[in-house]
Amino acid sequence: MCIMSTKKTCGLSVLFITIFSLVVCGQPVTNNYQEEIFWKVTSNHSIAWDIAKEKRLPHSDNIEMSGKLISAIVSYTIDENKQLHVSRDILFPQLRRYLYAGEPDYKNYRAYLRGTIKDDVLPVLTIANSIVLPGIVDSITINGKLNFYHHAASGLKIIRTILPAMNDRLLVEKWTILNTCDTALSLKIGSNTLQQQENGWHGLYTRNMYSDAVQQINLLPNKPYSFGIYFSAKLNNETAVTTGWQKAESERDIFLKTVQTNLVVHTPDSILNTLFYFSKIRAAESIFKTSMGLVHSPGGGNYYTGIWANDQAEYSGPFFAYLGYNTGVQAAMNAYKMFLKNIPTDGGKIWASFEMDGALPCCAKDRGDAAMLALGASHFSLASGNKAFADTLWPLIEWGLAYCDKMKNSEGVITSASDELEGRFPTGTANLSTSSLYYGALKYAISLATAMGKPAKMIKGLSAKKLALAIAIEKYFGANIKGLDTYKYYKENTTLRSWICLPLVMGINNRREQTLDALFSKLWSPNGVITELTDGEKAEQTFWDRGTLYSFTGAFKAGAADRGLEKLKSFSTTRLTGFQVPYVVEAWPEGNMAHLSGESALYCRVFTEGILGLEPISFTSFSLQPNLPAAWNNYSQKNINAFNAVFDINIVTQGNLLELTVSNRGTVVTQKEIAHGQTVVVNF
Repeated sequence: MCIMSTKKTCGLSVLFITIFSLVVCGQPVTNNYQEEIFWKVTSNHSIAWDIAKEKRLPHSDNIEMSGKLISAIVSYTIDENKQLHVSRDILFPQLRRYLYAGEPDYKNYRAYLRGTIKDDVLPVLTIANSIVLPGIVDSITINGKLNFYHHAASGLKIIRTILPAMNDRLLVEKWTILNTCDTALSLKIGSNTLQQQENGWHGLYTRNMYSDAVQQINLLPNKPYSFGIYFSAKLNNETAVTTGWQKAESERDIFLKTVQTNLVVHTPDSILNTLFYFSKIRAAESIFKTSMGLVHSPGGGNYYTGIWANDQAEYSGPFFAYLGYNTGVQAAMNAYKMFLKNIPTDGGKIWASFEMDGALPCCAKDRGDAAMLALGASHFSLASGNKAFADTLWPLIEWGLAYCDKMKNSEGVITSASDELEGRFPTGTANLSTSSLYYGALKYAISLATAMGKPAKMIKGLSAKKLALAIAIEKYFGANIKGLDTYKYYKENTTLRSWICLPLVMGINNRREQTLDALFSKLWSPNGVITELTDGEKAEQTFWDRGTLYSFTGAFKAGAADRGLEKLKSFSTTRLTGFQVPYVVEAWPEGNMAHLSGESALYCRVFTEGILGLEPISFTSFSLQPNLPAAWNNYSQKNINAFNAVFDINIVTQGNLLELTVSNRGTVVTQKEIAHGQTVVVNF
């Protein structure tokens, strides 16, 4: 359904189009683009695409940007004439719309107020009796905001910057116009005000598009003038949004500065440094106001104002314990508390998600969610250094462990109806993912129970279960698949699968070498590790970045630093500077490589848990087992906010040894020379 409104004023002709169908993000993945580089790192905080010299046109891409009350997927195309075409898929996640007659009920889970607005809304600029159009695009930069630089046309150079408001239902497009002439120009700017209303679950929704540009300005030589174009929404009698571009950009910059200065990674590779920073942005911006409180949600055009046992409890929750961003810590706790509040009283499975402001739980199949919750909540509780958090979440952790133990089969591994891919690929009655996640949950729960002063008998029992599970995993899943001594994903499995990386992530290294061969040779593609290898064919097969990211973490933790770096660099170069930038993605073909935020949290964890080998031990201590690639002579991670400390880790190679220094708020806590892969315990 399309609703169209036209309005003409001061030389402006605008067509306002709102489309209420699900918008497919991005462009199809093609082999033509998979290994091409379009962007360059200009600093550790920015990338740029130089279009002045670009011959591979037309070319399209998109980026998602979010604030607490809005998310926008901005798609842009540079055509063969270097003209820019922008499409803004704007979502107001808290405003749940009604379904249309005939829509299936499952659409209720994606019924966000949203619309697509194209370049018909651009202001009309006139000088004398001529309309001035923005010139061709010279370059585009991304630095937490999306910036288009137009070549001067008719004496006007235009810069367009798109960003979300961090605290309002508002998307901002800021225009800065510069007079490149030697004389003043009398510039007229068409104003535009458009409005649409509809009723939804919470009342009357009003969407507005407007500009704060002056109608006429005498633009002096080399002097800029800036104004904003705004896309907003309000509920019932809420006060209309009055935030201007100055405030919106200032709040965005404050957010970016916070993310930039906390949990800072420095490697000898600018690609890795920059993608790490960008991943912090994407992970931290995708937090929304809900009736559950602030919660982190995946995004991607489909997943907002809700929580999932994998994306939030397993992926992003532990990440926020290190970032030093209190909003993220609140979001993690709110997610865990929602699951805690919904522990089944009938002994059954827990809901895998609570969507649409927490009002719609889902889904019918057990995906190993109890293991995900116990793993994520125990890691988060330890790393946060907050015993009160642990006391609150321990019943959830204890329930998750008990549920997994109850689901153990006669051969000692954990049964579940599927895994987090929810039946997209076969999983049998017991899959390697669920058992591996339970093993990790036991490992962290043992440390947490010890830190909390739980009874020795309980801790001894958990330790015995962990040991027995490791033996059962080897016996049940260990197999020769396609000539490699690795793992079968379920009992009847005969193909290589990406989740065979999970034992390495959890510290089970029995089949390290040939599991890495399977991941980084057999399953490797230009887009990372594919989900399943069938008949030896890799071209155009399904991939989920989460499998690739866990593979990197597992490789570094298992000591294969050189091999891990080679693939990490290749993958990061594609994701940051290739054809779908500047974040890691969910999957393809499903979702068409949407910028889901949980994956960005997993990218950051490759460095903290993979390269550093950091594992929590108590509320004030952790272990490190760093493995640096031979090509690196230094590595540092600074302003880590965890374990009741704000600390730096600095590593410098000294021959065959590593000089490790850990400082807490400027005071050296640990300084020693260690071997690669040697474990060091740090206690604050």
